[in-house]
Amino acid sequence: MRILFMGTPDIAAECLKALYAAGHEICAVYTRRDKPVGRKQVLTAPPVKEVALEHGTPVFQPRTLRDGSEDENIRALAPELIVVVAYGCILPKSVLEAPKYGCINLHVSLLPKYRGSAPVQWAVLNGDAETGVSIMQMDEGLDTGDVLCCEKIAIDPEETSGELFDRVTAVGARVLCEVVPAIAAGTLKPQPQDHENACLAPMLNKEMAEFKLTETAAHIHNWVRGMNPWPGAWFVTAGGKKLKVMECRAVASNGEAPGMVLATKPLTVACGEGAIQLLQVVPEGKKPMDGTAFAAGQRLKTGDTL
Repeated sequence: MRILFMGTPDIAAECLKALYAAGHEICAVYTRRDKPVGRKQVLTAPPVKEVALEHGTPVFQPRTLRDGSEDENIRALAPELIVVVAYGCILPKSVLEAPKYGCINLHVSLLPKYRGSAPVQWAVLNGDAETGVSIMQMDEGLDTGDVLCCEKIAIDPEETSGELFDRVTAVGARVLCEVVPAIAAGTLKPQPQDHENACLAPMLNKEMAEFKLTETAAHIHNWVRGMNPWPGAWFVTAGGKKLKVMECRAVASNGEAPGMVLATKPLTVACGEGAIQLLQVVPEGKKPMDGTAFAAGQRLKTGDTL
């Protein structure tokens, strides 16, 4: 099929690679603009742009599509289908209706659950047992279109958002390549979403990553997994310092006061309910270290308050 691809980050790049490998004709790629990255603010191309250029595909990076400035160009490209994966721009009606088969979007949740920009992270943050991928026919709403296909994915209780995202990306790329020929064959039956049961998955930020030791160990464990690799869950110690936690494990406790150190090997701290073992931490202004090393450096002992 002649496809116009729209996407920006790594997951989109993997899907684009899969479409190339499946033999589809990618007539052009739309992606976000190059951005300064890192401390040195080096201008860096989006992953999708790099993949497209490797295959000699024309790349367009408009600031927006909503002003109609790209309508003529998209019509001239004459795609049969537009495939969207984490593009980051809203598509107006004129673009949605341009191709013969319209526009489809890969969304990494089981719609209508977790509409929005961080569905994988929120599935982990909420301690869900499963998530999935959905391919939907796009309309003018935010992830509100009819679902063409979905596939469930189990979530391991120790899995981080980053680890889950890698698995979801692989499944999503495969399912996308299965759906495209089915669209051409007319064998899919679009299913309207149950909008009343929809929930949102807003973008994460550093402030949102904070947790308190008065919360349950189960909640803290999910928060640490969900905020890994970015922005990294954190709490403020009794000494007023921010301590980022990259890996932890929930364990039972005997109802000690939240924040009390129950053991130092591994560093185990009481919570509002249960306790957590702090396995990998990042002290404020320092490099990552295991919790036991942190406890030794702080000269913590059983009975202290962290």
